[in-house]
This record gives sequence, C-alpha cells and structure tokens, in this order.
Amino acid sequence: MESFTRREVTVLVVAVLVVFAGGTTGFMAILHESWHSALYRTIVTASLTGLDTTPHGIGAEALTIAVVISGVAIFGYFAAQIFDSIAHKVLGGAWREKKRRKMIDELRDHIIVCGYGRVGRRAAEELRHSGVTYVVLDFSPEALSSAEEIGDLIIEGSGAEDDDLVRAGIDRARGILIASDDDGDNMYITLSAKARRPDLTVIARASTEEAERKLRLAGADRVVTPYATAGRVMAQLMAKPQVASFLNSLTSSDQPGMSFEEIEVKSTCGAVGLTIGQLDVAERTGANIVAVRKHSGRLEVRPTKDTLLEEADVIVGVGSPEEIRQLERMFEPREVVA
Repeated sequence: MESFTRREVTVLVVAVLVVFAGGTTGFMAILHESWHSALYRTIVTASLTGLDTTPHGIGAEALTIAVVISGVAIFGYFAAQIFDSIAHKVLGGAWREKKRRKMIDELRDHIIVCGYGRVGRRAAEELRHSGVTYVVLDFSPEALSSAEEIGDLIIEGSGAEDDDLVRAGIDRARGILIASDDDGDNMYITLSAKARRPDLTVIARASTEEAERKLRLAGADRVVTPYATAGRVMAQLMAKPQVASFLNSLTSSDQPGMSFEEIEVKSTCGAVGLTIGQLDVAERTGANIVAVRKHSGRLEVRPTKDTLLEEADVIVGVGSPEEIRQLERMFEPREVVA
C-alpha cells in the first residue's frame, strides 16, 4: 500500500468532524461558551497541545477527557497508517525484489528480452503465449512499469553492461532477443553477448540493410528488420490476400487451432535411424512434419516418408495443440532399462 485509500481518508475526516462537532456543542452547553470559544477549546484539547483553561465541573471535565481520548485515538490511527504505508513500501518492495532475484537465479534455458519497446513487448507476448520463460532487461522507467504490470520478470539495466547480462542469467539462457530502437546499441549488445557465450542464440533487430549486415558480422544468428518485414507483408496482403491471411493465421499466437513446434531428435528418443514413414507420424499423432533441419545445417522444407532422421536433426511439426503434444511424446527420451 503506497498511499491512503479513499475509505481510510473518509474514516479520518468523519472522525475529526464528529469530535470537533461533539466537543464544540458539549462545551457550549456545559460551559456556556460562544461557538468559536468552544471550537477553539475542542481543537486545542483534541490536538493534544494542552488546555486553554481548566474546565470547571464534572461534566466539562468528562467531556475534556473524552475529547483528549478521541484525539489520541485519531492521532494513533493516523500514525499507524503512515507507518504501515512506509513499511509496506520499503519492506514489501525489498521482499518483492528478493523474490524476483531468486526466481531469475533459478531459471534455466530461458530467453532474455533486451529492450522492451514496441518490438520487444510483442516478442515477449509471443513468448508468453508459447509458454517460454523469459526475462526483460531494460532501463526505461516506462518499459519497466509496463513489464511489471504484466507480471514479467525484470532486470533494470542495460544489455551493453556485462554485469546486467549476468544478472539476467546469460550464462544459463538459451537465447537473447535484442530489440532496442538503436542499431548501435543492438550491435554492441550482440558483441557483448557473443563474447561471453559464443554458443548463445542471438536474434537482433535492425532498422536498415546496412545495420543488418553489420549485426550479422557481429555474430547475430538471425536479424529481423521490422520495416522491411512490414512492407513485405503489406505487399503480400495486396497481391495475394488469401495466401497471406492463411500464413498469418498459421503463425499467429491468437489462432489456437493450429500450432507449430520444433523438436530435436536426440539419441535417446528411439527415432534415430528411422524414416518419417517408418515412424508413421501422421497416423500415430495426427500432426505433420513440414520441415527438417539436418544436423549439417541443411533445411529440407518438403520432407518425404523416406526422409531419414538422424541425431541432432530438428523437425518442424504442425498440428493442433493436442497433436503437437502427441508428436512431442513420440520424440521423448526413452527410459534406460538396466
């Protein structure tokens, strides 16, 4: 709680008005004072600054005691709320930061989203829909606030700083998305990431073809140019609207009926040395293998039933979420029997 709620403010205001009105009315009736004198006496008594004059009579003394006790109660409530607000802000913030730090330290094979602007936010949204764990690394207050509202794990810092990359878990991550608006920053971050982790998958954003070329030279595995991509999509929507809409529906995270997934063929899964036809993938799972990235790097975009699957190959499957789950089970490691 960072500030008083409307209900708490209302309670304080009503309590003060009741004490002032009750004390003023009581002193006017008992001591026969004017309303301003009675109000002054009430305020001085309730604020615990002292008594203007000693009241005479049991009734006046009892009312004075009641006003003093009410003033103490109001002041105590007000002080407690201030202390509670400060404690929640300081201790609660430290506790949340400690919890977030622990969660990030426990991450493995996650993605670092470096730069949480328009492109970075969209990338994070796609990762979130795909169930991929990620950490946001940015220093902009607006970006950090947006990420915190969604519940993202965040690190305040810059991808150009090695210490900040380490705090984001670069030594345990499987990839980094570099989506800063500045091409120079993206290039520097790419160099820093590859220098520390040459095996790390780096996907960077570029604004121009020249920046794309330099990012590839810096070590980026993939470079995305949003403006070129947007122009190509617009042209496709105009020239081939149905084809473009179909492809967009396949790759959109908002389309729950169809999913793409890539699965690595490992030596322990039992599929090594078999063809797609021998595995009978379509009949057993309902999914289809639409591409195979061979361990040599060659991409087969139209694999046949005779395509042989070897260790370290990566298959690309398409199907419903349930069909994809069945496909993943087919390539799960088999238990070793003693």
